Amino acid sequence: MAKEKFSRSKPHVNVGTIGHVDHGKTTLTTAIT
Repeated sequence: MAKEKFSRSKPHVNVGTIGHVDHGKTTLTTAIT
């Protein structure tokens, strides 16, 4: 169940990651993925 909720949050975080180019988005995305 936790995985399903986590997957739902993925797109939201992805959108926020596009905010800044050099804001550690790769590290954040990797950690979430």
